Amino acid sequence: MPRYLRHGSLPRKRHIEHKHQPGFRGEGIYYEEVITTAGFGRAYSVVYHLRPPTRVRKVEAAGSIKLILAEEPALRHFHFKSGQIKPGGDPILGRVPFMLNDDVTLSRCRPTEPQKELYRNAQADEILFVHRGKGILKTLYGLLPFKPFDYIVIPRCTTYHIEFEPQTPPDLLVIESTGNIGIPPRYLNPDGQLMLGAPFYERDLHGPAELVTIDKEEEITCLIKSGTQLTRYTLAQHPFDVVGWDGLVYPYTFNADDFEPITGYIHQPPPIHQTFEAPGFVVCTFAPRNLDFCPEAIKVPYVHSNIEADEVLYYVRGQFGSRRGVEEASFTLHPRGIPHGPHPGTIVNSRPMTKTDELAVMVDTFRPLRVTQAAMEWDDANYPYSWLE
Repeated sequence: MPRYLRHGSLPRKRHIEHKHQPGFRGEGIYYEEVITTAGFGRAYSVVYHLRPPTRVRKVEAAGSIKLILAEEPALRHFHFKSGQIKPGGDPILGRVPFMLNDDVTLSRCRPTEPQKELYRNAQADEILFVHRGKGILKTLYGLLPFKPFDYIVIPRCTTYHIEFEPQTPPDLLVIESTGNIGIPPRYLNPDGQLMLGAPFYERDLHGPAELVTIDKEEEITCLIKSGTQLTRYTLAQHPFDVVGWDGLVYPYTFNADDFEPITGYIHQPPPIHQTFEAPGFVVCTFAPRNLDFCPEAIKVPYVHSNIEADEVLYYVRGQFGSRRGVEEASFTLHPRGIPHGPHPGTIVNSRPMTKTDELAVMVDTFRPLRVTQAAMEWDDANYPYSWLE
């Protein structure tokens, strides 16, 4: 988890009266909400509201997310040209799922409309990778600015509203995790601090910059997603009526260009690019870096047989040295059981190179991924044969 933060007004200790005059209904206190992970066993935050956050006026079904899996008669590599998907919808309902398993769902979103109502994912942590766009994520924890190439990490059950500046059409990669998303444990020392030698540091993780208390006693709706089910809650007041909070559970950003690549005399394996970890998968950042400096080094990745993982690469920027034919915003899926590696000619082309300017996001899953029917619309059916001369 990110480092401890605190904003606003807090009492001397947890679970004691935080006095407020006159207070809601004359009770004279702010209302404490404890937001936990893993029951009560892991990270948590303590939040103080003007009014009880449990006041609900209406609960109604709001439909469901349709996930139609594609027929896959053969095991093969995939290349999806997701940069060609038609923009539409808002940042929540405009998401197009491409791949999923029980641990993770990978979607693309190119919204053309503002977010219509507050949103909360009740069953998954989210990472919104901002391929394009700039704006503010508004939550009960305050205002979180974001910019291109930010990972926005949003803990489950965080009610949020995302607002984009109008100058650039937004473009998102959305990663939903049924387990908690965290920092790889091997990057942390026994005191919980990011180690010297880790590819990023606490200063690179940015939490909410400003707490804004919304004091409105009026009805407001919140769309809640649980798995594929959608429910609309009508709340009695705005849920961002927070006067103070502290803890380790809150949304934060990390920019891919702040990743500090680890390089070596010869080619280093993909775990050096790891950025986040969750049960069942990891997220890696392939950032611009100096290439291997052994005079005989092969500077593109060696052929790899994934024995027990499916590998997804999302191509963000630059020319990916080991691939031909991929585009910006392409997905490649290299499933278990089939070797993959550099395309013909890329080894020779890499010999004079001393650095690479590519940027990509990799998701490695430990259970097989299924492809959606929607993803097949942008399938490059010839990709499995692209290693032929």
